[in-house]
Amino acid sequence: MIDGGNATLYVADFEAAVKFYTEALGLKLRFRAENHWAEVSAGRDLVIGIHPVSSHTPKPGLRGSIQLGLNTDEPLETVMRKLGRHGVTFDGPIVEDPKAGFRFAFLHDPEGNSIYLWEGKPVAKAKV
Repeated sequence: MIDGGNATLYVADFEAAVKFYTEALGLKLRFRAENHWAEVSAGRDLVIGIHPVSSHTPKPGLRGSIQLGLNTDEPLETVMRKLGRHGVTFDGPIVEDPKAGFRFAFLHDPEGNSIYLWEGKPVAKAKV
């Protein structure tokens, strides 16, 4: 029924947002309509739409109004080190949930939107 979509971020500084997501985070620019809309791909299943703020849109960067979760395919320490070289700063150390087997690292984009990186243990396949 539904097979796609995006998370839309409303931003005050469109160019800075596109640069952050493509250069600092290294996501692929998928589509751009001048300074009205841009889409970046975050892996196979997530598209982030970047939209400039206007009088008809929500205000950007309001805490809790949106949070992006991005899976990692490398250990969080490695990803954090790589992103740090591009000026990305994190809100604190890695947060672990040993019972569930998940690890998280939290950061914000230039507009104050919350982002978390997520590392999970591979699920063991059941023997048939």
